[in-house]
Amino acid sequence: MTTAIQPELRWHAIGRRKTAVARVYLTPGSGKWDVNGRTLGDYFPRRSLVQHIQEPFVVTDTLGAFDVRARVRGGGLTGQAGALRLAVARALVLADSTHRRKLREQGLLTRDPRAVERKKPGQPGARKRFQFSKR
Repeated sequence: MTTAIQPELRWHAIGRRKTAVARVYLTPGSGKWDVNGRTLGDYFPRRSLVQHIQEPFVVTDTLGAFDVRARVRGGGLTGQAGALRLAVARALVLADSTHRRKLREQGLLTRDPRAVERKKPGQPGARKRFQFSKR
C-alpha cells in the first residue's frame, strides 16, 4: 500500500521587462529572498529597486508571508527589477486569487511593453539623424 504524498505548496510564475526574464517560486515562509543565490538587498543595491520589487507584497499585505526564490536573466538592473515585480505579482495571484483585484488596480499585473527601438539604416540611432549640410 502506498501513502499519499502531501503536495508542496509552491507557486511558479514568469515576468518579463525589456530583455529581462524572471522566474519566481513562492513558498509560504518568513519572507526570505534568494535572487540568483544572493539576498534581495545584495543583488539590487538601490533601495528604490527593492521597494519597486516588493510592491506586490505591500499592496496585498503579505510582506514577510512568503519565501521567494528567483532566477533572473538578461537586461540591466531596472529591467530585471520590473520583471521580478511582475513575476511576484503573478505568483501571488496563483497563491490566492482574491489578490487579483488589488494588484490589477495598482497596475501590477500589466506587462510593460516598452522596449528599445531598433536602429534604422543610414542613421546613427533609432531617431537621431546625421547632421544636414546644405553645401
